[in-house]
Amino acid sequence: MNLNSLKGYSETTKKPWSICLDERFSLIHRIRSKQCRLYSLGLGNDDNQFELSMANSGCEVHRFDPSIKAAHVQQGRHLWYHRLSIDWRDPNPAIAAHKLHSSTKKLGTVLNEFGHQKIDVLKADVESAEWKILENLILEDVVEQIGQLVFEVHIHWPGFEVSGNDSTVVRYWYSLLRELELKDFRLFHTYKDLSKPQMFLKKEAFNASSCYTLSWVNTRWK
Repeated sequence: MNLNSLKGYSETTKKPWSICLDERFSLIHRIRSKQCRLYSLGLGNDDNQFELSMANSGCEVHRFDPSIKAAHVQQGRHLWYHRLSIDWRDPNPAIAAHKLHSSTKKLGTVLNEFGHQKIDVLKADVESAEWKILENLILEDVVEQIGQLVFEVHIHWPGFEVSGNDSTVVRYWYSLLRELELKDFRLFHTYKDLSKPQMFLKKEAFNASSCYTLSWVNTRWK
């Protein structure tokens, strides 16, 4: 259920980005046949061991990070870096024209531009933008093009452009998780990051964390 059996995996990986290698689902078979595709969304994170491990296993890996200097960089045979920030909306063209060195797009737009119909694994470490991005993936049915989701979620505050009282925010979060379940995504791994503050919606929370990594598998993918 994790990367231990993959070529190039290292125990020095800073976070447990777990994927499901159960034989009942497609990912392990697509890795063996060198046909898998991973999208990684990040914001200047130096920990790229997960992406390197997947690339070394023959997966086509695309890492989206607005902090890199070049628009597109290829590293080895299977790993590409793109100066793109994945957002929950496409930018206003008038505003985008003034941004020479960065670009923000929805994941569905990127898939269409790259000519990719499916993603075997979508990893996201986007520092509190994950809730709105997940909402966009669900509303536009992009999530159905994804085999597995590995998301770092933050609960110390509502997240970007999420408003309301605590009850409203929790109901919003729950509605997204419920939609994933209704689309036959099953949560198979959770990780509580104890190095982060023990906070829940700006309040101290004993024996909790403000940051969790959650992994789902799309059980419709056989």
